[in-house]
Amino acid sequence: MAKTDYRSVDQYHDAFSGESLARMQTIRKIIHDVVPGVEEAISYQIPCFKHKGYLIYYCAFPKHISLSHPYSEAFWEHFKADLEGYKTSKSVIQFPTDKPFPEALIRAIIAFRKKENDNNHN
Repeated sequence: MAKTDYRSVDQYHDAFSGESLARMQTIRKIIHDVVPGVEEAISYQIPCFKHKGYLIYYCAFPKHISLSHPYSEAFWEHFKADLEGYKTSKSVIQFPTDKPFPEALIRAIIAFRKKENDNNHN
């Protein structure tokens, strides 16, 4: 893989097209809708969003979009049933690009992460 030096979310998005780009743009819009004033950054050379700490990351791969977040046991318990059928790890959820995109679930995940950060940084 070629070395990258992304400096903004727009620059990261510019490296993609098609379904991957459309899905990342949708996630970005959801994040801004749910968390007004969220800070955009690049961390680990992928889009990162901050609200009272790290909120959520996403990135594109040839066959899926990954959504990642700082690990939280409450998160996994809260979304356990919703995430059945998706490939997950300790902090990453993979949404295949050949399946319907679960915008409502992503909106709920972002809202949950916002609430976690709000509660942890009073």
